[in-house]
Amino acid sequence: MSDLTAQDTEFGRRVVAKTARRLIPLMALLYFINYVDRVNVGFAALTMNADLGLTATVFGLGAGLFFLGYFVFEVPSNLALHRFGARLWITRIVVSWGLVAAAMGFVQGPTSFFVVRVILGIAEAGFFPGMILYLTYWFPRRDRARMTSLFYAALPLSTVLGAPLSTLLIRYGDGVFGLAGWRFMYIVEGLAAVALGFLAYKFLTDRPEKARWLSEEERAWLTRTIAAEDDAAASGHKVGALRALIHPRVLLLSLIYFGIVFGLYVVGFFLPQIVQGFQTAAGTKFGLVEVGLITAVPYAVATVAMLLWSRHSDRTGERIWHVALPAFVGATAVAVSLHLGSPLTTMIAITVTAVGIFCAVPVLWQLPSTFLVGTAAAAGIGFINSIGNLSGFAGPYLVGWLKDTTGSFQAGMLVVAGFMALSGVLVLSLRGRAPAIPARPALVTD
Repeated sequence: MSDLTAQDTEFGRRVVAKTARRLIPLMALLYFINYVDRVNVGFAALTMNADLGLTATVFGLGAGLFFLGYFVFEVPSNLALHRFGARLWITRIVVSWGLVAAAMGFVQGPTSFFVVRVILGIAEAGFFPGMILYLTYWFPRRDRARMTSLFYAALPLSTVLGAPLSTLLIRYGDGVFGLAGWRFMYIVEGLAAVALGFLAYKFLTDRPEKARWLSEEERAWLTRTIAAEDDAAASGHKVGALRALIHPRVLLLSLIYFGIVFGLYVVGFFLPQIVQGFQTAAGTKFGLVEVGLITAVPYAVATVAMLLWSRHSDRTGERIWHVALPAFVGATAVAVSLHLGSPLTTMIAITVTAVGIFCAVPVLWQLPSTFLVGTAAAAGIGFINSIGNLSGFAGPYLVGWLKDTTGSFQAGMLVVAGFMALSGVLVLSLRGRAPAIPARPALVTD
């Protein structure tokens, strides 16, 4: 490597690091509370279901209805973000979902539970794909899997930290202002999102060229580098927003994402109840906080594995096998998880499943930007996420129904395994069609 190239590489790394320090912590914090507000229904269910008279099927339906509103408004929301800017649009999303999440504390029965879950999906639509799109505005391709994993780490951490937080709020909030503990939890966690929305407006700069916290030279380098990569991605196959929705690779990535997050939402919504079911096998009694702490273990391990796996993908420039292999490993683990003989071995298998899911997702999100830019990227990323997240409706409902029908979660876990394995097979079909990303060069210091 020439001295000039080495200097440019060192300068680029400093710019990327400075940008990451500014944006990633707030993005991760927003995603943390976002996912807490989405899946805290799983912890509320430990006492809410009895209070409201919800069966496992009704609860699964209500948990999944969130994704119907989410599905319908996902692409329009992402196009609005691209049109009006991340700063304004992300603030709108965060404040509106926080208010609706707090309203979950006032549901009175199945009907109001269903209605508020649908509205919550509408309010939140566009947040996650908007963040994925936002990362493409700020970070060169060779750094994106690593940056996506740092942002995405908020999801497993939302269980590592959010699980005990939610259960503590349920336990110690019971009776505060005359509210049941689960109602208190919803209100506190919803209002926390509203407060964070105002931080988003202050700190999420729309584009590198508007970043006054970068020097003129840093702004120019970042803008030039990302523009050159976008031009290369669009070269020879210009795709518009509408065509992006029916692009074969977009449709295929949607199916792949569907299969992987099918497992994510089933585990997220039902793991607390699976852990609670260990009490008979273990001959012991778990309190709400203990259930939360046990539930957090798979996510803590998965967070570390995901960060290392994404860094390896960026370093090698390989994407396809970095998605397929975790999908296969996760599918195998979840297939055997509830057929094992003890709570300990079951939790080990579920932990391996979580590792597979979380290692696959950040790398998967690097594939759309290899052939989509601009409004096509906004539409395509939104569409992939909306189709994939329909599994958040199908998964909880199907597994809840199978639980009520069979009396156990075993059949549901086999369905999860099938979808994850299918995703692994489908992503391998992209070999040769997804261009390799240049490996991150080593820094020359001599």
